Amino acid sequence: MEIILNAQTKEVAPHLTIEALIQSLNLGIKIMACAVNMEIVKKQDWDNFTLNEGDRVDLLDFVGGG
Repeated sequence: MEIILNAQTKEVAPHLTIEALIQSLNLGIKIMACAVNMEIVKKQDWDNFTLNEGDRVDLLDFVGGG
């Protein structure tokens, strides 16, 4: 199925969870926040949140700086 990941089209397996998506991208603990269709999904829900065709997924990490 096709999703929009950080503003780019990406082909992924059907019934993929947010957690599985992050693991497949080898992002591990780098990701601090996730929004699906502009709604924040709590980290504790990532393993149970199934993505759907056409979902817009934004994965965010936070970088400190000065």
